[in-house]
Amino acid sequence: MNEFFFKSIREGSLVEVKSMLDKNPVLVNSKDTRGSTPLILATYYDEMEIAELLLDRGAKIDAVDASGNTALMGVCFKGFTDIARLLIERKAEVNGRNAMGATCLIYAAQFNRLEIAKLLIANGADKTIKDNRGNTALDHAKTQGLTAFVNLLE
Repeated sequence: MNEFFFKSIREGSLVEVKSMLDKNPVLVNSKDTRGSTPLILATYYDEMEIAELLLDRGAKIDAVDASGNTALMGVCFKGFTDIARLLIERKAEVNGRNAMGATCLIYAAQFNRLEIAKLLIANGADKTIKDNRGNTALDHAKTQGLTAFVNLLE
């Protein structure tokens, strides 16, 4: 059942996901073979309605995958601003760090997601946090020559 549940999330089948959660509510915080939760998977695939459903059903917003990434971290590198806004409104941790020490803001800088970076900063993202290599979001922006990003972070 778990495999079909995660497949339904990836395919964006809200009806199937809702039906399976109705029958087996503990699926909401289960993990797939890669350690992703349903919420992480839904946000990674830009499935807003499924993400909202999962949050409404008690999904742990700051649960991590096998690499220590949260749902918010994933949307910061994917560039899904609307889902980032939803997660932040629902009180996702903006300054969490994954196994490599990266934060949401560092991911936003690495993947040139300026609008998400503005959203993160407006909601308390710490610009001074360094990843495991000693680099801040500003360092990543400078390395890539992202002028608008550098201006935002300085």
